[in-house]
Amino acid sequence: MHPQVTNYISNSGNQQEILQVIRLLIHETIPNVIEEFKWGRPVFRAEKDFAYLKTAKAYVTLGFFNFQKLHDPDTRLEGTGKDMRHIKIKTINDIDRDLLTSWFKAATIN
Repeated sequence: MHPQVTNYISNSGNQQEILQVIRLLIHETIPNVIEEFKWGRPVFRAEKDFAYLKTAKAYVTLGFFNFQKLHDPDTRLEGTGKDMRHIKIKTINDIDRDLLTSWFKAATIN
């Protein structure tokens, strides 16, 4: 685990638990995941960058690169960019482990 990512999470106040749960879920789902600290935030990659975390005052943003790989029938993903989408997680109870696990797997398929 990358020390700058650990520091980012440790200094995230009331968002710390959400960030830690998502970070661990990524590591459980993608065994060879590489953590990096780019653009002022944690970025996760397998062969390519596939997800990032970002804190805001009232939520954590979990973003995905190449969102087209993700199955999102409930249209939970937000954003209008060409390649990126995100979800906002406001509480620990908003973490849908099954959904996120499937998205992490799909995002890392070439």
